[in-house]
Formats: sequence, C-alpha cells, structure tokens
Amino acid sequence: MAETATTAEGEAPAGPAGRQRMDSVLPELRAMWWETGVRARAEAGLFAVFAELPRLIWAALRVSWRVDRVRTLVVVATTVGAGVMAAFGLLATQRVLVELFAGGPTAEKVVAALPALAALAAATALRAGMATAMGYAQNGLAPKVDREVERGLFEVTTAVRLEAFDADAFADDMERASRGADSTTDLVQSSMNLLAGLAGLLAVAVAVAVIHPLLLVALLVATMPNAWASLRAGHLRYQTYAAGSVRRRRVWLLHRLMAERDSAPELRSYGLRRFLLDQYDRVMGVETDIQLALARRVTTTTTVGSMIAGVATAVVYVLLGLLLVDGQIPLAAAATCVVAVQSAQRSLSVVTFQVDRVYTEGQHFRDYTGFMTRAAAYLPDETAHPAGAVPDRLREVHVDAVTLCYPDRDVPAVDQVTLTIEAGQTVAFVGENGSGKSTLAAMIATLRAPTGGTIRWNGRPLPEWDVDALRARIAVVTQEYHKWPFTAATNIAIGDIGAEPGQDRIEAAAARAVAHEMITELPHGYETLLDRTFANGQDLSGGQWQRITAARGFLRNVELLIMDEPSSALDPRAEDALFQAIRDRQGRATTILITHRLANVRHADQIYVLHHGALVEAGTHDELMTARGRYSELFALQAAGYDTRQTAAAPLPHQTTGA
Repeated sequence: MAETATTAEGEAPAGPAGRQRMDSVLPELRAMWWETGVRARAEAGLFAVFAELPRLIWAALRVSWRVDRVRTLVVVATTVGAGVMAAFGLLATQRVLVELFAGGPTAEKVVAALPALAALAAATALRAGMATAMGYAQNGLAPKVDREVERGLFEVTTAVRLEAFDADAFADDMERASRGADSTTDLVQSSMNLLAGLAGLLAVAVAVAVIHPLLLVALLVATMPNAWASLRAGHLRYQTYAAGSVRRRRVWLLHRLMAERDSAPELRSYGLRRFLLDQYDRVMGVETDIQLALARRVTTTTTVGSMIAGVATAVVYVLLGLLLVDGQIPLAAAATCVVAVQSAQRSLSVVTFQVDRVYTEGQHFRDYTGFMTRAAAYLPDETAHPAGAVPDRLREVHVDAVTLCYPDRDVPAVDQVTLTIEAGQTVAFVGENGSGKSTLAAMIATLRAPTGGTIRWNGRPLPEWDVDALRARIAVVTQEYHKWPFTAATNIAIGDIGAEPGQDRIEAAAARAVAHEMITELPHGYETLLDRTFANGQDLSGGQWQRITAARGFLRNVELLIMDEPSSALDPRAEDALFQAIRDRQGRATTILITHRLANVRHADQIYVLHHGALVEAGTHDELMTARGRYSELFALQAAGYDTRQTAAAPLPHQTTGA
C-alpha cells in the first residue's frame, strides 16, 4: 500500500537512497494559499521582480492613504527627510574632515570644524527624530490597515450566497485571500522600509557625487557584489522553500497526528507510534539533506559575494590612494568615501531584504484583491429585487418543479420536485442518504437558490420578499451544526440574536430540547464555555451538542421550523422527549422534519419520500405503508431490527416498480 512520494517538486534527491527514504504512505497534498507568493518569487527572475516592484509599492501606498492619510504623509515625509539628512550628514562629515586635516594648530582646526560638527549633530538628531516619527506612524498604520482589509474580506465572506462555498475555486480563492489580508499589512510596512532604504542609498550616492564624481563609481564597485550575493541567496532560499512545500506540510500533518488529542486514542489503540515515527524519519531525512545542501549553496554564494566585494573594496581604496597621490581629491574626501561605503552597505542590506519581501507579500495581496473582485459574482443581486416586501404570516409554502444542480455534479441534487406545505402542518422529508432532503429544505429556508423552478411563500416567489425579514420567520436546525465557542447560554441565544432573549426564554428552549438538566450539571451551568481552548472550557458529546442546537431552534419560536436530523446522536429517552416537543407544534406552527428514524415521522401530516433528488412518494404514514413502496420497505427494515418475534426467514415488503 506504500506510495513512492517522489514528485516533480524536488522533494527527494536522486538515487536509490533518496527514493527509499521517501517511500511513504502519505499522498500528494493540494496546493495551499501560502505557496502562491513563495512559488512566484522562486520562479521570477530578478528583472521580473524589479519590474513589478513599482506597481506593488504604489498599491501599498494607495491602501495606506485610504486608511490614514495623516500617518501616510508622515511616513513619506520622514522617509524623504531622513534621506536628505543622510546626504547632509555626509557632506557635513566631509567638511569636518577638511577642517581637521587642514594645516595649523589643533585648537584652531577644532574651532574651524565646530560649525560643521554642529551641522552634523543637528542632521543626526533630526534623522533620529524622523526615524522615531516614521516608526510611530508605521506602527499606527499597521492595525488600521489590518482592520480595513480584514473587515472588507469578512463583509464579503458573510454576504456571499451559500452556493459560493460549493465551488472549489471559490474555497481556494478565499483561503488565499485570508492570507492576503494579513499580507497587506506586511506589504505596506515592507514598502515603506524599502523606500527608506532606497532613500538612504540615494542620499549616499548624491553626497558622494557632490564630493567627487569618481567616488560614485567607487561606491558602486564596493557595494554591488554584496547586493548580488544577497539577492541570489534569497532566490536560492525561495526555490528550496517552494520545492519542499509539500514535504513540510507532510511533516506538519505528522506533527498533528502524533501530538493532538483527536488522534491520541487510536494512535495508542492500534500501536501506531513506531509507524508514524518511521514516516517522520523518512520525510525529515530528505528535508535534512536538502537543508544541508541549501546551506552549502547559500554559504558558497555569500562567500563568493563577500570575496568579490573585498576585492572591489581593495580596488576602491587603491583608487582613492591614486587620487590622493595625484592630488585630484583631498584626504577628507577619501575618508568620507569610506564612511559612505559603510553607510551604503547598511542601506543596501535593508533594500535587498525588503525587495524579496515586497514581491512575495505582493503576490498574496493580489490574491486578496482578486478574490474581492471575483466574489462580487456571488453577492446577492440587490438590483433585481431592490424593494422586497415584508412577508406576512405563513399560510402556505408551494414548491413548484424545483431543481438544484451543484457545480461539480452532473446529476441534480433535487430534480423537478413539486409539493405544498400548509400552515400548521408537520411534514417529513425521508429517503436514503444523498436523496436531496437537506438540499430541498435549504432552498425552502432561502439558504440556497434553485437552478430551476420556483418556491412561493403565500403565493409570492421567495426572491420577491425581503430576504432578511423572511429568514426571521424561519428557524433551521442543521444536520452539520457548528460548535460555537461561546457559553452554553450564548450558544442557545444566537438562535434569536436580534431579540436578546432573557435567561427564562433560554432555559425554556433548553428544556424543550432536553438540554436544561445537562447544562445545569456543567461546572458553571449556563455560563460554562463550550470550548476547551479557553480556560475552564468544557467539551460536550455529540448528543449534548445536538440538544444545544435543537434548543437554538426552539428559542426562535417562528412559524416555520426546519429540523434536519435533530436526534441522530441522542439517547432513546432524549430522542422521545425531543420529538414530543416537535409534535406539540403540530396544528399551531409549521415544521419540516428530516430524519432517518422513520418511527418518529408516523404522526406527520404528510411524508414526502425522495430518491436520487426526485419526489417518488407522498402521503400519510398509513397511506404509504398501504402502498408498499419505498417508504414501506425502509420502515419495515427498521422495524425488523426491533421486532424480536420476527424470524430470519420472514419476508420483507418489496417496493413497486413505479417507486
């Protein structure tokens, strides 16, 4: 069953040893959001990187300007000002050296240098003050940018239609956009730091050119080799990181399997410790070899760069000596050049680091902006029905030839279903797994839009009603409930969050869902946090969570209650009490019940049997049992499990060919 996990992504080294170490049962993993920027940087040449930098920096400045104009102006002004002060400081340094190297008594030379020293001190102080102001403005921008872009993302993700989450492309886009929202802050900060580094380089270049044009050539010769080595080493790191992304995610997956609570029982029960450690050793054996190879390549690159830079610096010093001997530059200018080279190298290290960071974070930022553009197609069309009517009290729900097709399936999930639900009825949707029951209920609840046919509330199509007002009249207890990390009381209260229900209503809803006694037995009762992530938090069993979810639906106390498999994890006593509460609604409120426990739908006013998305039978329990169709067969199969008098040879009813 083992699978050789060598891939085109450079995970395993060539040769039998590498293949043997990577012989793993772990399959290939799909691409992740964080790989976008890393892969883009690994595949981009330096020319492509520098070509895209202006656009990315401009995008960062636009975001920053939109969020806080004052802080953006402060950052830009202080960046320019710091560059000017750096140039002025170098010129002042050169002037100080001129005075100190001049002939005459030392005291007179110091006095002559005092104005230049004062100017240098002022420039240094101003530059330090500007750096402080820049840091303050940047630190203030970061949380504002983060809030702006993240809030914008959540405004879209909470508003898109539910079918958006059925599309694989949308889910992948949203995952990458979440990282892109975080990257926006990093992009803005990195862009500002890159501009500051470039301003420092430009300041040094201007100051050196003013002192002597030949010194500018010397500056370039002394600094460019290290710049090339730094960018090349960064490129190697990105290439290796991108090539090993799947491998590292395998290691992360193994971390989870060996160290998390969910996997711990089976790990011990099946004796998986040595098996998982072996998987870890195989993956990490290759990872270690590749990291050592990377270390050798990076060390070689930086060493070569440093050697070339050392030779270039020696050439610069020889050039300075020749210029001094020839009398073309004074000794003060040569000394200033040495200071300038050191300053340029510091600024260059900032620039080379920020170049890679701006480019990489910029790719994630593009994921964010691209998602925001594409997600607009999934937003509700408010222009189609701009003034939806407020629905009146439910009298009838009519489903007319409704069809729904999921984007990744050829067969409809619901196919040409027509039925009518009268106010006060309790109706049941039954059928085998995948028959379309939950999908049909979701369309009635306005959570999904049909791809064909019409659903009417009191004779008017659902899209013509105000969607928020309509949903306020419907409560849905979903089969795939979410464990909200709140207190027990809040977990129930969110069922009617707009009404801010009091404790008495919460407890009454819990009692109807057979949850009250269970909650009061928790360490802090209704104020117990239902998430072990928090201090003193508690976890619940599946059945206990199902009671909380049912209480959420009962709290809403609306005209239409949809309960999708509300008792699948309940014990018999709790299940009986829950369905008694559902039966109590019969005749005064409308309930749609979806369940595989067919004994619990015997009292329904109408039972609709679905198969492969189509409505194949409808009627009361007695009518369907008499028809001896699909419902009768399923009911008899369940009943046989409880009937101790039935022999193994007892025949089961057969469905009719028309079913």
